[in-house]
Amino acid sequence: MSQYDVVTLGETMLRLTPPDFKRIEQTTMFEMEVGGTESNMAIGLARLGLKVVWLSRLTANPVGRVIERTLAGHGLDTSRVIWTDEDRVGLFFYERGKSPRGSRVIYDRRQSAISRMQPTELPLDLFQPGSARLLHLTGITPALSPNLADTARHALDLAKEAGWLVSFDLNYRSLLWAPAAALAGCAPFMAAADILLAPFNDVRLLYDLDPAVTPRQALDLLRTHQPQTTIALTLGDQGAIASNPGGQVIEQPAFPAEEIGRLGGGDAFAAGFLYRSLTAAGAEDRLAQALRWGAAAAALKYTIPGDIPVFDHAEVAALAEQGTAATKLKR
Repeated sequence: MSQYDVVTLGETMLRLTPPDFKRIEQTTMFEMEVGGTESNMAIGLARLGLKVVWLSRLTANPVGRVIERTLAGHGLDTSRVIWTDEDRVGLFFYERGKSPRGSRVIYDRRQSAISRMQPTELPLDLFQPGSARLLHLTGITPALSPNLADTARHALDLAKEAGWLVSFDLNYRSLLWAPAAALAGCAPFMAAADILLAPFNDVRLLYDLDPAVTPRQALDLLRTHQPQTTIALTLGDQGAIASNPGGQVIEQPAFPAEEIGRLGGGDAFAAGFLYRSLTAAGAEDRLAQALRWGAAAAALKYTIPGDIPVFDHAEVAALAEQGTAATKLKR
């Protein structure tokens, strides 16, 4: 049995949000949350029952410790975090809006501690055969700095050498890099991935596809480049579509949800999808199960404020397998 089910690498930041839909210019206080794509997904996996280790680099001050303790409190193994007395922890401001005023994110993460992480700082004793089953990376990490991109590629190489599976979530962020740069930077990770997750809109943007292109056509395009990969495209409130290396294509509608907090929904989908991909190994309908669990996890996350998917296995299983949700008061 592996020491870990999943290893992931990425930046987690403090999120500062004005209360009551105020603008940043109006507020005199902020609600503080902890959030990062990789750690959000990893917490989802941990809360579903898998063993997950989070690799990162944090500044050894109260801000860094808040992040580490929060993630550890949700079940992540944070023992491999690299602590530094230099640099800083990244921040982002989330200004919530209601139509016609949209929500927006403002990053304050330049020169953050993880952006200076070097390939030599990866724990080589961890990247060994049998130590883990899967490495999960996202397109955010290589966007943060050239040396962090090198670190992520080195982690990818080490995982492949150790015989692990690799999953990659495209996760394009327009505030970090342009589409052409993102496609070039993500190409080696996409090519090596056993499982590729991507929002359909990101694929359409990065590949400069015609607006009339359908999700099925975008999926077919990705399969021509990576026929060996299981690929899942998320479609927002339309659900998701996926295919496996055998060419099977499955569509999954979204589960209805009353939206409270949309940030982290894609990370929750990734957690549900990867969880069922790993635990339903060998099942004939594994891809369909993974899609249902991903859609269920995302729907539950939409009902939870903050970035972190604070759900449990029973909740996700009930929605994924029976289509039922707990709508009544529990006493």
